Amino acid sequence: MTSLTRRVALAAPLLLPALGARAQANWPDRPIRLVVAFPAGSVTDTLMRHLSEPLSRELGQPVIVDNRPGGNGVVGTESAARAPADGLTWCVLSVTNGALNTYLIRRLPYDPLRDFAPIGFVSETAYILVVPANHPARDLRGLIELAKRRPGELTYSHGNSSAHIASATLARMAGVEMEAVPYRGGPEALTDVIAGRIDSTFTDFAAGMPQIREGKVRALGVTLPEAFSLAPEIPPVSAVLPGYGFSFWFGMAAPAGTPAPVIARANAALNKVLQLPELGERLARLGYAPRGSEPAYFRSFLQEQIETLTARAKEAGLEPG
Repeated sequence: MTSLTRRVALAAPLLLPALGARAQANWPDRPIRLVVAFPAGSVTDTLMRHLSEPLSRELGQPVIVDNRPGGNGVVGTESAARAPADGLTWCVLSVTNGALNTYLIRRLPYDPLRDFAPIGFVSETAYILVVPANHPARDLRGLIELAKRRPGELTYSHGNSSAHIASATLARMAGVEMEAVPYRGGPEALTDVIAGRIDSTFTDFAAGMPQIREGKVRALGVTLPEAFSLAPEIPPVSAVLPGYGFSFWFGMAAPAGTPAPVIARANAALNKVLQLPELGERLARLGYAPRGSEPAYFRSFLQEQIETLTARAKEAGLEPG
């Protein structure tokens, strides 16, 4: 080995941190892939497509939504967890793939806490409890009283695990028996309530509010512990059943090991975008309330939601598959 080769070999380890720091300082220098583990047109996909454009402007690189549906969010989420930890792959974590899957899927191939570095909270929304427009229950107390008079006769539909847990928890806390009727998705579950074939369902805000405004269904409550800022006229279920409360949320994460300076830059960009008035107005029309946070907060929130929703799923009688 020549003296020049020897000097280069000795200097290489010292140069690597400097090169890494320079790469982080220039981040992002390529497009960012935003993995949505659900189909195009889903609520998660719609939210991210509204978010990607202002994020692209703020970061100076395209933020490209990459739909990877399958396995109730497992396929896309696992692919994001195994991506390089360079900050160029982001993944949406929600109630389903970020919390409930840890209980409902027996051999989950990813861990939301171990395999991801949180970037921050994105937004929250509420489910709305609705009954047919001509239903005899005029409010939540009326629905509970009717269910007590007719044990096991009233029905509720659900198109996903979240809605199932929301209704089952309500029935348990109210001390009533209601029959659960599963559907392929939320729209189908809502359609049969509109038609009067089902007594109630918890529907997402974007799907439910137009039907409420048109008088096709009657709103009885929202799942958030307090009145939802986007529909303050609808009382929370907790007004009748103290302690009831579910938040349906979305957060952002990158693969574990992503450098802290990159996470900090991503978090700053995300929080700045979420404060844009025009984005807030667009999201409000869809039923989303933007809500930024620091990465540490989102990690602790995620841990709490995994514990809470696991307990609620067990109480609702859901079994891992």
